[in-house]
Amino acid sequence: MPAGAPAYLDAEAVHRLAPFGPLVEALREAHLRPPPAAERLLMSQPNGAGQDDHFLVWPAWRPGAAFGAKLVSVFPGNAAQGRPAIDGIYALFDGRDGAPACIIDGPALTFRKTAADSALAASLLARPDARRLAILGAGGQAIWQVRALAAVRPLAEATIWNRTADKAERLAAALRRDGLAATATDDPRAAVEGADIVSCVTGATEPVLQGAWLSPGAHVDLVGSYTPAMREADDEAVRRARVFVDTRRFTLADSGDIAQPLASGEIAPSHVLGDLFELAQGTVPGRLAPHDVTLFKNAGGGHLDLICAEFLFARHKAEQIRAERLRAENDPPG
Repeated sequence: MPAGAPAYLDAEAVHRLAPFGPLVEALREAHLRPPPAAERLLMSQPNGAGQDDHFLVWPAWRPGAAFGAKLVSVFPGNAAQGRPAIDGIYALFDGRDGAPACIIDGPALTFRKTAADSALAASLLARPDARRLAILGAGGQAIWQVRALAAVRPLAEATIWNRTADKAERLAAALRRDGLAATATDDPRAAVEGADIVSCVTGATEPVLQGAWLSPGAHVDLVGSYTPAMREADDEAVRRARVFVDTRRFTLADSGDIAQPLASGEIAPSHVLGDLFELAQGTVPGRLAPHDVTLFKNAGGGHLDLICAEFLFARHKAEQIRAERLRAENDPPG
């Protein structure tokens, strides 16, 4: 690599450098500070198959430290051709002089960031003894959600539902290899009833989760909806829960799970009790009693991508320093 060229972290490097325990802790520590400035741009075009293709740009800036942007394409029709539906890159810059510092594989960063965001929320909202997990959706993000949640709660079993049954079976098999007692079902209600944590990881535009299915004390993790037209949970699920978001700015208007019940009057803005910064800092209470149903809407945001990109780049530099030191120790004297 030419001198001064930015580093490149491929998917393998991202997953190696970001085990969920340290990554969730880094997110927790970052939420004790003021949030980085962040924006969001979403462009869409009809793809002729009843869905839209999307181009998303999520920039963020932590003054004096770092800034960057994630560039993401979402082409749902790619799945039928055996190609990734989601692709992209993250570009990280040095906040002191503006120099490009690192290019990071976008899907891997998104997998890790999204899952760690949910895991941080679960560590603050889910019951400490949560053992039973329901997963609605078995796409590429699902396995990372399970692994991240397992890093913060003593999960022992998981039940997976997906519209395509064979994908649910494949995810269950992968989770069994991870040591989790995992099974697939063709009934979403059967997956949800009795679950301590329910994680929805779908591209649904109509609810796949009904609030009537939730057991007292359940924690709901909604991941999939990132436009006002997308939705995973029905009004009852939102209405009966203590609701929290990662940030109000990118959730109240942009995620159908919150935007739609707000628009219909099913809930008021005050029904959203707090965000991750307030939860992490202890300025709003999360779970008040073991029987509370809690709900976290994971809408993401450029600030989270920046936090994770900084974490990855710092660990990459530390890895390089260790490798150089080891080479120096092993080189014979000249």
